[in-house]
Amino acid sequence: MTATDSALTALSQGWCALSLLHGRIEAHIERALQAGHGLSVREYSLLDVLSRQHDGPGGHLQMKQVADAVVLSQSATTRLVTRLEERGLLSRYLCPTDRRGIYTNVSEAGLALLAAARPTNNAALREALDAAAQNAELAPLVTAVEQLKA
Repeated sequence: MTATDSALTALSQGWCALSLLHGRIEAHIERALQAGHGLSVREYSLLDVLSRQHDGPGGHLQMKQVADAVVLSQSATTRLVTRLEERGLLSRYLCPTDRRGIYTNVSEAGLALLAAARPTNNAALREALDAAAQNAELAPLVTAVEQLKA
């Protein structure tokens, strides 16, 4: 094995550990949000992203920006928006300055659900990170996540 091979092996192992950490966190949060609020992680993320919009310049996101923020394709994001709109949690409207653009706002019901679900999300995230920190392979990643300043 060459130095490059061992470096690639280490890189691959690191990626696998990161993927494992992400999967465990997402699954734990998913179970908590579904049980407590009937929301998936993606639905919660979409509501959260859209709730941060504002009426000032550049304050509303286009669907591509929303898709990037929730890490979904545009078509998957559109389907997700449609599902939440059907539940009365979102509404869509045409951009007043560009009739081709469609914006999405969180409804009062969506904001209320998001507010109720936020503590559940945060507690589940903390629980998942605490559990992962007990795993020697994942502990350094947990530390790195906790030190991030976004």
